[in-house]
Parts: sequence; C-alpha cells; structure tokens
Amino acid sequence: MQNAKPTNRKIDSILKVSGTDIVDGNGHKVALKGAGLGGHLNMENFITGFSGHEHEHRAALLSVLGPQKYRFFFDKFLEYFFTSSDAKFFASLGVNCIRVPFNYRHFEDDMNPGVYKKEGFQLLDRIVNICSEQNLYVILDLHAVPGGQNQDWHSDSGSSKAMFWNFKEFQDRMVNLWVALAKHYKGNAFIAGYNPLNEPADPDHVNLINFYYRVEKAIREVDPDHVLFIDGNTYAMDFSQFPAEPFPNTVYACHDYSMMGFPIGDPYLGTSAQKKKLRESLERKVAFMRKQKVPIWNGEFGPVYASAADDANFQQTNSQRFALLQEQLSIYQESDISWSIWLYKDIGYQGMVYVSPSSPYMQLIAPFLEKKKALDLDFWGCSDSKVTHIYEPFLAALKEMVPKHLRDKKYPNVWTFERQVERRVRECLLSEYMGWEMAELFKGKTEEELDELAGSFKFENCVLRDELNGILQTDARLGDDVGVEI
Repeated sequence: MQNAKPTNRKIDSILKVSGTDIVDGNGHKVALKGAGLGGHLNMENFITGFSGHEHEHRAALLSVLGPQKYRFFFDKFLEYFFTSSDAKFFASLGVNCIRVPFNYRHFEDDMNPGVYKKEGFQLLDRIVNICSEQNLYVILDLHAVPGGQNQDWHSDSGSSKAMFWNFKEFQDRMVNLWVALAKHYKGNAFIAGYNPLNEPADPDHVNLINFYYRVEKAIREVDPDHVLFIDGNTYAMDFSQFPAEPFPNTVYACHDYSMMGFPIGDPYLGTSAQKKKLRESLERKVAFMRKQKVPIWNGEFGPVYASAADDANFQQTNSQRFALLQEQLSIYQESDISWSIWLYKDIGYQGMVYVSPSSPYMQLIAPFLEKKKALDLDFWGCSDSKVTHIYEPFLAALKEMVPKHLRDKKYPNVWTFERQVERRVRECLLSEYMGWEMAELFKGKTEEELDELAGSFKFENCVLRDELNGILQTDARLGDDVGVEI
C-alpha cells in the first residue's frame, strides 16, 4: 500500500480509530510520528544524570537545598526543559506528535490522595499549549503510578516490585486521576489520546486487564471521544492474555527496542539474519493487533549512542545504530505503524537533542557521571565491564544458593537471575546511596547558580544530534502526517 504525501493539515478535530487506521474528523488518515518527552514530568536516571529513582533524587536535593531553593531549581528545570523553541524545532522536522510521560506525584500526594494539585494540570497545559502553537499532537502518558506498575526505575516506586497490582486503593486513585484528566481535556483536538499506563508488568495478567476495563469505562463516561493508547503487558510486549474483543476507539501499543542498539547486544551489521530477527520480534509483539485488525502504535523504540569518552570506535558504533534505526523505520512504514521514538532530550545517550558537555550542569555532574558509569548503576546504555570482577563471584555464589529449577521463576521471566539481583543491588540499593552523593554537588548553590544549572537544558544551550534528526525527518515525510506548514 502506498502512503499519501504529507498534507500538513491544521489540527481542528479529534482523532478517532477507523479499522486499522487513525483518522481525523474529516476521515483523513493520520500517521502519528514523534518522540517521548522523557525526563521532564517523569524524570529518569540516565536522562538527567542522577542515580536510582526520581522521588529519591528529589528528596536528596530537598535535604541539601532546602524548600525554597529546591522549588526554585525544579520550577526552572521544568520551565527550561521544554519551551516553544523545542516545539518549533520538533515541528520543523515534520514529526507531528509528542508523547508526554508524567508522574502521578505532580497531581496528588500519597499522604493526601485524591486531592489534586492544580500545578500538575498547569504543567501539562503548558506543554499542550506550546505544542498546539506548532500544530503538534500530544499523547498523555501516565508513566509512574503509586507502588509502581512495573519493576523498573521509570515507574519511580523505589523498589523492584510492582506493588500497584496488589492494592486496589492504588488502582482506584489512578482511575480517578484519569477521570479528572479526561474531564480537563475533553474536546481538545490537540490531544491525540490517552496512554493510561506505561509498560505495565502484571505477573498475573488479570489485574492489568481488569484495570483496563475499569479505566476505559471511567474515561468514556466523561470523554467518549478521545482515543486510548493501550500498552501490552510485560513492558508493552505481551498481548497474549488480552481479551479477543478490542476496546472501541483504541490503538494498541507495543514497545520495540532492539538489544542490537545497546552496548550489551551484538552490533547491527545489516545481515539478512538480523533483519529477519527485527521483523520477527516486531511481529511477535503485534500479532494481537494484526489478528484483531486494530491500529498499531510503537510507543517506544530506539538505540542509544556512543561517545568518544566511552568508545574508541564511537563513530562506527553510531553508524551501525543509525542503520538499525533506519531498518526499523522501514519496517514500520511498510504497514503504517505509528511511532514515538525514545527520546527527545537528555544528557547525551539517546536524545534527538542533548545537553552540551560544556554546560554548567554537565560540568558540575561530570565526575559523578563517570563514577556512576564505572559502577554500572544505570541499566540503560551501560555495561558492567569495570565491576565484573566484583559481581561475578558474588552472583555465582548467590546462584548456587538457589535451586536451579527456581532461578528463572521470578517475574519478569525474561530477566535472568543475574538481572534480578543487579536490579535490586545496583539499581535500587547502591543507587540510593550514590544519589545522596550527587545531591551534595548542589550544596551551597545560590539561586543564580541554580538558574544557570537548570538553564543548561534550554534548547538554545543544547546540541542537536543531526544524523538522528535527519533520519526521523526523512521518515516523517513519507506518510500522511500532520505538522506545521513548511
């Protein structure tokens, strides 16, 4: 099937699902292509440089800065991280949709659940308004919930257990939050839709399905028009336990990362076997959507990129990873899969835009980043080569303590026994200790200095990853996308 060329139509109607397509109010097909605004309203360790979990990072900085300077710094950080300059650049590439991950803590406190903070809505409104000025769609993505919907750092639970599935109270609170959000954004054509839960990982499967039934019904009662973007279980990769009857006006979302784009994977050489592996991996994830004939949205994918500081052959490495990305995009183009690459902005691992190494922020945290990398505290984009001699005997000893038939019993089963231990020891416990060390770097900073640190994230002070952006621009203009007039 041949795609139409971009028409750059002005957004003036709410999107809806029509068969396997997403269409606007006039029935014109819309391919959503864009990026995730990770690290902003849901902070992640590798994106902005801290270790561990966001709420721990914030608590550590609060203890060092005090309430007034803490609020000042984060207010400035949130202001500078995404501005009209970012949206203008984004739209200039021809991409048309920004996925906005957000943490529930912007909307309610655990000690005061159900009482919503107006600041949370104001933060989202600011992004939506900036995007609307550039004719960009926004997908609202609930990325972190009470107790954590998955076992990883980005659900901001502080542990490696997904306790969201064990407490109805947590689930009730998020259903109610979505009702409040749906009421707030009802009728807003710049909202492409709602992504009720990022990368859920429910060991029993049934809790997730029940939550989706509840949240879909609750949202539809106050906003029957907006599209829902539903992630599969086990980090948006497993739809095997989903009911055969799909939800109405719903797009189903997979996440399609390839380990060939990461240091721990084999390099992508473009062999026929590797291309086949990419296709088979995707088709396994989207088999449900193909069978049910519903639209597919790839909500996250993309390699990380090497630098001269950590890879002597970084140019060759990045060339391989750009080739991997191009192959993935060509596969998505074949069957009109909408996509949102991870991610828009960071400190240099993966972003389309990244903070300059010469900026005040990067100069301040550079020694900490080196230590964090050496200790392999972040799973994303790191390797454990400098601590292998420490962990190998430790892990081997632990492994001998556990009967062989039980070593892969713990969910997610795709994680090895070693990965389960690393998650707890390095990425939770040790990361929390190191987070306090990073916070000490901010000790004694004046508001003027804090403003300069936060200002490092301004678009004008960042570096563009030109080759990545060129690849995305080329692909964005292949389909019938909506964007600014060019």
